[in-house]
Amino acid sequence: MKNVLSVVLPAAVVLAPAALAGEVAPQLPAAIAAPGQTVVAALHAEGAQIHECSPAADGKLVWQVREPIATLLLAGKTVGRHYAGPTWEYIDGSLVVGRVVAIVFGATPNDVPWLRLDVVRRQGSGMLSGVTTVQRINTKGGAAQGSCDSAGSYLSVPYSADYVFLGKGA
Repeated sequence: MKNVLSVVLPAAVVLAPAALAGEVAPQLPAAIAAPGQTVVAALHAEGAQIHECSPAADGKLVWQVREPIATLLLAGKTVGRHYAGPTWEYIDGSLVVGRVVAIVFGATPNDVPWLRLDVVRRQGSGMLSGVTTVQRINTKGGAAQGSCDSAGSYLSVPYSADYVFLGKGA
């Protein structure tokens, strides 16, 4: 599995009020929890997961995630973007790049998985500068369905998710 990520959550998110005060809620699956970390930002993402038709280990053609392309939103306003890396870039110029360390299946087969990513690179001195972990939760859509018949072809699948950016300390 390749990349994916984003930043601020709507009221329907799985985070309890305690999360907004700095602690991640216990409702998150244990595999993607980040004990001892505090919420830096929570952003909603709307966009697409781009898949590429390529051979699997057995030689059969399958859809594989190539990259996300999404707008990061806070209270309905654009505040950043999410793209290959996976990278999250905030309007203040700060950005983080993550590496997937844990995966939990989405609610339906049409939904991309929930993820925990460790930050492997950061840039800038803005809001995302202290982020060490990113969680992708509340996914809707994005998973490729059906067979692919032509190696190198692409499929864009709309998705939405909430990205929680976490750091160590207050």
